[in-house]
Amino acid sequence: MHFDIVEILSAFIVLFAVIDILGSIPIIIDLKNKSGEINALQATLVAFGILAAFLFVGEALLGLFGVDISSFAVAGSFVLLFLALEMILGRDIFKYDMPGGASIVPIAFPLIAGAGSFTTILAIRAEYETVNIIIALFLNIVFVYIVLKTTKVIERALGKGGIYILKKFFGIILLAIAVKLFTSNFANLISGLIPVLNN
Repeated sequence: MHFDIVEILSAFIVLFAVIDILGSIPIIIDLKNKSGEINALQATLVAFGILAAFLFVGEALLGLFGVDISSFAVAGSFVLLFLALEMILGRDIFKYDMPGGASIVPIAFPLIAGAGSFTTILAIRAEYETVNIIIALFLNIVFVYIVLKTTKVIERALGKGGIYILKKFFGIILLAIAVKLFTSNFANLISGLIPVLNN
């Protein structure tokens, strides 16, 4: 194990961009209004646990179920697609049957710990020491916790009009991300099937 501040900073920036919790604020506020209070500690702990576990056993775990990263990303793109449609069309698709139900799904997974985060963790694992990735991941989770805890303040600052505009705008952005995630990974699945079909 080799502690390296440059690696920690680099891994932090990459994960920060992928998790994009600031861009998810309209989604979080919308989910909070629908499902009630969101347990910030629960959401961040679950997300950290999932991402840390995936760092160590991700590829092996998916391989155990016969699932590759591309298939996993395609499945995640559908969840993001439904979230985006909720925001754009103003229609409920997900059901939140218990208080704080949104803390785990879809906030902890797949909003924080999603296909993009999983793929990124597997990619940077080949470049950085595991201890540095864990520290960078922990720092990101602390930031996510702060954002989740201050959504009321953010909501008051933006007002209903600001939230409505951001909700529609980021709904379209999220839809575009879902489409990109689907098309890029679906192409990988198809290219992987071609040699099999030819045989």
